[in-house]
Amino acid sequence: MQMRGVSRGGLRPLTLSVLLALGAPSVFHADTAGAASVVQRYDVPAGPLDAALTTISRRGGAVASFDPALTAGRTAQAVSGELDVRDALRRALEGTGLELAEAGDGTLLVRPAPAPGVQALDAVTIRGQSDGKTEGTGAYTTGSMSTATGLALSMRETPQSTTVVTHQQIEDRAMTSIVDVVRDAPGLFLSNVEGPGRPTFLARGFNIDTLMFDGLTVGYDYFSAGTQTNLAMYDRVEIVRGATGLVQGSGNPSAAINLVRKRPTADARASLTGRAGSWDDYTGEADVSGPLNGSGSLRGRAVASWQDAHGFRDREKQDHGLFYAVVEADLSEHTLLTAGFSYQKDQTNNFWGGLPLTVDGGHMNVRRSALPGNDWENLDVRGRMLFGELSHSFDNGWTAGFKAMRSSTDIDFLGSYLRRVGTETRMRHYAYRGKYELVQTSYELQASGPFRLMQRDHELTVGVNRRKRDYIEHDYGGGYVGDGIEDLSGWDPGSLPKPSFSYAGTRQTVTSEDGVYAAARLSLADPLSLILGARLDWYDYDNRSGTDGYSVTRNLTRYGGLIYDLDARHSLYVSFTDIFQPQNAKGADGAIIEPIVGENYEIGIKGEYFDGALNTSLALFQVDQKNRARDLDDQTLCPTYPYPYCAEASGLVRSRGVDVEVQGALAPNWQVSAGYTYTRAEYRRDADPGKVGQPFNSATPEHLFKLSTLYHLQGEWQRWRVGGSLYWQSRIYRDGTYNGTAFRNAQGAYAIADLVLGYRASRQLDLQLNINNLFDRKYYKSVGYDVMWGPQDLYGDPRNFMLTARYTF
Repeated sequence: MQMRGVSRGGLRPLTLSVLLALGAPSVFHADTAGAASVVQRYDVPAGPLDAALTTISRRGGAVASFDPALTAGRTAQAVSGELDVRDALRRALEGTGLELAEAGDGTLLVRPAPAPGVQALDAVTIRGQSDGKTEGTGAYTTGSMSTATGLALSMRETPQSTTVVTHQQIEDRAMTSIVDVVRDAPGLFLSNVEGPGRPTFLARGFNIDTLMFDGLTVGYDYFSAGTQTNLAMYDRVEIVRGATGLVQGSGNPSAAINLVRKRPTADARASLTGRAGSWDDYTGEADVSGPLNGSGSLRGRAVASWQDAHGFRDREKQDHGLFYAVVEADLSEHTLLTAGFSYQKDQTNNFWGGLPLTVDGGHMNVRRSALPGNDWENLDVRGRMLFGELSHSFDNGWTAGFKAMRSSTDIDFLGSYLRRVGTETRMRHYAYRGKYELVQTSYELQASGPFRLMQRDHELTVGVNRRKRDYIEHDYGGGYVGDGIEDLSGWDPGSLPKPSFSYAGTRQTVTSEDGVYAAARLSLADPLSLILGARLDWYDYDNRSGTDGYSVTRNLTRYGGLIYDLDARHSLYVSFTDIFQPQNAKGADGAIIEPIVGENYEIGIKGEYFDGALNTSLALFQVDQKNRARDLDDQTLCPTYPYPYCAEASGLVRSRGVDVEVQGALAPNWQVSAGYTYTRAEYRRDADPGKVGQPFNSATPEHLFKLSTLYHLQGEWQRWRVGGSLYWQSRIYRDGTYNGTAFRNAQGAYAIADLVLGYRASRQLDLQLNINNLFDRKYYKSVGYDVMWGPQDLYGDPRNFMLTARYTF
């Protein structure tokens, strides 16, 4: 489909996104006729070699996996005509000093040509099928993902809204933690209303309360999770928006975030990365990978990362460290064993609370660098992960595997936040000390493969999994420190002595969930496929410090998705799934709120262009939830005031909206990721009639637009690349009352622009400059709603710079 009649004026983000979702512009032509044949049509223009290899290998049914240092600075010849994949690759390699070869097992290799003066470089392996790996592809999309259903499907074949944050995006945007992913990924919203070191992730109006690591699920919440996952050890992040109960079990219908670890490479390679940024932000990273024996049947990889940084607030500082090691062993031609370990340490002195409100419920509007806390505050988090996987491929196309993970986190917490007492105008620091132990285990046994029924080919996956969460809190109590302050602008973080608290007791909760599931992709006709799935869960919550435990037995989650291929590039889909989420929140009467139940519906159209190099989607969704807990507006009614909070069941909450997304290559040298989301979550039924029709969470934006792009220059400027990002959100606000007077604390709509400039100095050395918040926009990324105690306001980062140097061997 071609866009016609577009005026010269600018298009609104929504209009542009819809047009791209329905039909990509004809930036270059890639004929899909005969894609499954040995000889196919190629029309790939001259450009960066890595992009051309990726495009050709995808067109020919293969995927290139290589170190970017191999092809850096090299230009591919134009490839045009009816060719097989070997001839197409050879034409692209002409004049590059590299050649195509074939190993004894039929594997295609790109290696240095035996010509005088050409430096010997490591080989590129062209593998026969995609495993979703994105490292070295240079792409902003991937060939397949299984996060939604457990089946390995392309994005077009998945009947839900999907996103992949590839390794190339992580590098281009200089991302260091999962917080950066949530900030950039379409449809996700990052909130720091509980403080700069306690991030909350949301999608479609609801909190994201789980994370996945290589497909295994663990719980996540801003308070007990502590560690902000370091991205140095991950290849990509797969995201599915909406309910994902089929693979995860219980959870909010927000999104599944699946972090996929880096794996060892068949060839020896290494890289050193150094970063220097604003506010004395320094990072070092080393990544070494390759075979550990002569045959290459044993491979290993190790990653180490270290960061020492200050922040834009006065006397703010943080340190992060990571070590990751993984080994793969080919036990046989069809059996692979993987085992690994990671250790992460994070420390910061500014993580809890933010800027309190004025007595009339407005922003204090103090300088952005003001630190409301104290020098003695500290959050020390140490996290360890052990994981392993055993997989086997059968001759009939079936695969079976068992994977396991154990995560343990130790947290030492001493922090404070400013609050008012009674009718006082002055503010006092409330300090609290606690130590926490969090152990999570997750296991899964799964089998999947094809089967034939009624003369058609289908796919089936079956599995059982278990996850357990053991959380221990050692309470050292808290209290007010100091005499209070009237004016935060003159506050000295070093003026208060460090308080001392005595051990007050221990609380422990243990949560476990066992599930069995099955999903089938049924080919009903050539253009029509049906995905059917079901899951049974056994859920148990044990409060070992109290008497309010409970169990849920054999909860059934249903899943259905119908996909209709309109043509070779476009598909219509509709999907449905159940929602089930037990809750630990208590009401003012001390009773636990009943589990959340509901339904998730989605309908949309997806497009796949340039042989999978570009994916687009347009979706409409509706989520209905009953019994979802929300914090009481007046926490003084809570017998445990001020903490833990008390909640109430919210009746029926409905979230409706639109998701539009474009991700991948508009041309071989131009990558883009763009998404627009409209979400309206509101009360549809409630005990308080005045809430009906009102927003469920006004502190999340209804409109959210994100764009990231990178363009590699051509010709004499081919060593250079330029790109950037644009973030725009509509207003957020909180309503509250003080002394009987209503107020609204708001942040209006705002946009943030970032810039990326890269230069390939040599085949080994790459330099990159990132400028964030280019126009130094001053804004609040989270807003408070209570004059007395919180949550509180938090400024977004001012303009800042990051210079990255990466040397590859």
